[in-house]
Amino acid sequence: MRLGIAIDSRMCMSCYNCYTACKDEHCGYDTKLSKAQPQMGQFWMDIREWERGNSDRKIKTATVPTPCSHCQDPACAKAAKDGAVYKRGDGIVIIDPEKSKGQKQIVDACPIKAIYWNEEYQIPQKCTMCAELLDDPNYLSYLGDPKLKKPRCVEACPNNAMYFGDLDDPNSDISKAIAANKVTQLEPLAGQVTNVVHLNVPTVFLAGTVYQPKELEEVLIGATVTLIKEDSGEKWETKTNYFGDWEVEDLPKNAKFKVTVSAEGYKTVTGNTVTDKDRNLPVVYMERA
Repeated sequence: MRLGIAIDSRMCMSCYNCYTACKDEHCGYDTKLSKAQPQMGQFWMDIREWERGNSDRKIKTATVPTPCSHCQDPACAKAAKDGAVYKRGDGIVIIDPEKSKGQKQIVDACPIKAIYWNEEYQIPQKCTMCAELLDDPNYLSYLGDPKLKKPRCVEACPNNAMYFGDLDDPNSDISKAIAANKVTQLEPLAGQVTNVVHLNVPTVFLAGTVYQPKELEEVLIGATVTLIKEDSGEKWETKTNYFGDWEVEDLPKNAKFKVTVSAEGYKTVTGNTVTDKDRNLPVVYMERA
């Protein structure tokens, strides 16, 4: 059995329920596996958000709830001395609150900055995946069924953006969710196996608006926009909507693209761009053929 959490970034609405539930569980309470989390300065469930786009006309956000990834080969365990960080048989990675005292190098070892330093106790701290609750035979989930016990963050999510279960069981809900979605490992953990699996984290988008001849001040509906990746010839195609807008998501980063806009009765427009960041391209005004 390998316990894990799958987090679907596409479904997260940044309500912070998971963050609040984590604070409610761990602030002010010592457990067998951790000292109390300070009220300020630590984010065992860190809601990482950023604005996307380079135009004030079309800005959107991405949200990635980010706890400790509970790596299969944890860098923090390699940096720790005297077994201060260990991986349990179920895959959950724990920092021993006694053995880890004074070992600030454990904090520095985390590639995703999910470990925090507690000045009061002089220890590193992080998400325990609520293992203290999962181990407690008297703890019931909010549904009252001990078989449905989950970490508090997963229980608290109102939008079903998180799944918890056995990653080694192909028939578990978490395994089915992973199989049905796009796995998008956090960049600092590329190539590593982790027990927290991120789904549908966006890469970059290209977007724009197409108008009829400028003097008409009317958008062009149904124009075809084609993106061709220059080094491979891969192609993406879409059409402008009722507002003349188009967008293509999840493009490869740092790639060069040829952009073509075409429509019946109009001259074709071409240009080039790079996906070094999310881009809203300049407005295209078409000319009659």
